[in-house]
Amino acid sequence: MFIRTTQRKNKDGQTVRYLQIAHNVRDPETGIPRAQIIHNLGREDTLDKEALARLVRSISRFLDPELGASAQAPEGMKLSSSKTLGGAWLLDRLWARLGIGDTIATLLSKRKHSTPVERAILAMVANRALAPSSKLEITEWTKGVALPGVEELSVQNLYRAMDFLLEAEEDIQREVFFTAANLLNLEVDLLFFDTTSVYFETEEEDEGEEPFRKRGHSKDKRADLPQVVIGLAVTREGIPVRCWCFPGNSMDMTLLKKVKDDLSGWKLSRVITVVDRGFSSEDNLRYLQRGGGHYIAGEKMRSGKPEVEAALSRAGRYRKVKDNLEVKEITVGDGEARTRFVLARNPEGAKRDRAERNAIVQRIEEELSHLPELKGESHSKAACALLAHKAYGRYLKTDAKGNPVIDRSRIAEDARLDGKYLIKTSDDTLSAEDVALGYKQLAEVEAAFRSLKSTLDIRPVYHRKEERIRSHVLLCWLALLMIRVAENETGQTWRNIRREMERMHLVEFTGGDGRVLQRTETTPAQATVFSSLDMKEPPRFFQIAAR
Repeated sequence: MFIRTTQRKNKDGQTVRYLQIAHNVRDPETGIPRAQIIHNLGREDTLDKEALARLVRSISRFLDPELGASAQAPEGMKLSSSKTLGGAWLLDRLWARLGIGDTIATLLSKRKHSTPVERAILAMVANRALAPSSKLEITEWTKGVALPGVEELSVQNLYRAMDFLLEAEEDIQREVFFTAANLLNLEVDLLFFDTTSVYFETEEEDEGEEPFRKRGHSKDKRADLPQVVIGLAVTREGIPVRCWCFPGNSMDMTLLKKVKDDLSGWKLSRVITVVDRGFSSEDNLRYLQRGGGHYIAGEKMRSGKPEVEAALSRAGRYRKVKDNLEVKEITVGDGEARTRFVLARNPEGAKRDRAERNAIVQRIEEELSHLPELKGESHSKAACALLAHKAYGRYLKTDAKGNPVIDRSRIAEDARLDGKYLIKTSDDTLSAEDVALGYKQLAEVEAAFRSLKSTLDIRPVYHRKEERIRSHVLLCWLALLMIRVAENETGQTWRNIRREMERMHLVEFTGGDGRVLQRTETTPAQATVFSSLDMKEPPRFFQIAAR
């Protein structure tokens, strides 16, 4: 680090010199060192040199004794504060890179807002990614994080920002998607859609004509509590492109038309929607084909449909396309009525299914062996308990006397499905391999939901009103978008990225001679994250001010 001087001539011919604090940084491409400006001190002839001298003496107390031996005794400087910097810096740069801040600023220009709405939204999104908490706690959290423009936010500022976010929901999701798609070269020919549920720690459902928090099919196994249903559309790279929030009693099969219509408004050139078995009703699949669209859909193998039985019973060899993945293409019917299936098999999965079933059958046999020892009501209760058992009852039937016996035909029926899953598609241009791998990537949505619930702590939801709940989900979606980009480009989990980046702090030294804002040294792990994201490190010094 050194003092750099530059000079220029004024119109009157006078030469003026400027002083800057700089250090050399090696260009990663050319290898040539270049001066990087850390701080502009200003014109040499207007500087308070005595104040700078006092600042140097004060800083010298933090140097090694050998380095500071030549300096005069420091007049004293204290460490005033330390704020976390790394995680907030990374998210602020991703926020700008993905065009989220610019999109919000453009939309805000059409409205009159006196509060820093864009900064308030960023504060809530960054908090969700770094240290999830309630909106009230965010106002305290911002005091300990180095995120520009969020220092004086109030709870009311945050709520007004949430109101704006919901008002501009459609525009923000569309503009952010297209910016991210162009910037990251996202492949949007395949969009994966699925839903999850988020419950509330209250026993009361919403009332009124269109209640929002309602009991329904809970994917968290909390059918006793009211909930909402969240839908996500995700690219093959795992980037969430859009989210939806539905009443808690919504059924999966009724939601797909809304999703299709909303995405149709984005005028994507070619989209194949990938959905799980819960969405594969005939009405839904036909609707997905409107406007030239196509689908890849999971099919229930025990549905009893004639075409499914025909597909499962069709002879033919499997073709290995990847480790633990084999496929067989099947066409059922002729002409316009034909249906294209791909039957996929996972050999390792087949072994697991067989081992689990054998273990269950063995336990059933043990339970049945004890039944003759029981008499009367005890025998009847034990027999009914076996038949009603969630795992055992599947492989049991009753004999002529009403006693439970093992259903060998059901065991054989299940055995022929070990490790297999059946996929239906309307697109004839996709290879069987692409269909199977595309459907397998539906796990990206499940991974996104896990991140929402574990990493971003979407629950508990500290809101009661529908508009606040919807806005909360949008904040979580924005946070998920940024952490997925970070994970994809670094090859690391957000948990690891966050832990490492939060070790970088911005430290403030103050004294009678001035004020210095300096960050901690970059660790090798942090440097790797910055390099992977093609992101500049924060400046070494944020401010050097003499008094």
